[in-house]
Amino acid sequence: MSTPSAAWPIADTTLAEKLLDLIQQATHYHQISKGANEATKTLNRGTSELIIMASDAEPLAITLHLPLLCEDKNVPKLALGRACGVGRSVVAVSLTSNEASDLMGQIRAMKDAVERIAI
Repeated sequence: MSTPSAAWPIADTTLAEKLLDLIQQATHYHQISKGANEATKTLNRGTSELIIMASDAEPLAITLHLPLLCEDKNVPKLALGRACGVGRSVVAVSLTSNEASDLMGQIRAMKDAVERIAI
């Protein structure tokens, strides 16, 4: 029996797959920061485009500051499962901005999709 998630909004299966694909691409473009501390740094520096958080982070307190900081910096947030191309679990991912990157159009489209499910 699984416990209900405290995270909201949670991506449906289709959006989650698209997010994971985008995260893998962003890894190759070096436009990703992994972990709650690194995500916090990108938010504070103003370089974060999208924050993706694990809905199963334990303890939950390690990610509780991120939603408020995202709202303060006007950066969309979304929960995700365990995936980032690393062999351990990741509680938060920040997709960072780079206007010269080929990924910026995809990142902006994903931000729009995330904002639609938050409504």
